[in-house]
Amino acid sequence: MSATADHAEGQRDLASRLGIRSGQVVQELGYDEDCDEQLRASVAALAGSELVDEDFDDVVDIVLLWWREGDGDLVDALVDAPRSLGDGGVVWLLTPKAARDGHVEPSDIGDAAPTAGLHQTSSISAASDWSGTRLVTRRSGR
Repeated sequence: MSATADHAEGQRDLASRLGIRSGQVVQELGYDEDCDEQLRASVAALAGSELVDEDFDDVVDIVLLWWREGDGDLVDALVDAPRSLGDGGVVWLLTPKAARDGHVEPSDIGDAAPTAGLHQTSSISAASDWSGTRLVTRRSGR
């Protein structure tokens, strides 16, 4: 396999850890300069389309919510995040890893998610500086 093919495979692996599949619509909220561009590119490549923003007015399959300590009220953000989410959709809360600027304590996520009507199902290392927490709406059954 060539170095280019290895790189492309590595890109797909980033998005596949988030459960991204071809044809899905992925909405991105909370984008800023510190977001992981490799992860963003991986998600867009695997989904087969560019990420949509908060102005998108149709149903989405996955929401990527970039969140840092100091961004505001996490409960409010989690209440708003699934607004466009279709049935069975997932919110991935992406937060800076421990010891990085803007780190969010897992206990804060654990407290905010149920208050916002979401259920935490898993956590992963989403990128070199970002952790991902998978959240689903209570009505989705998972």
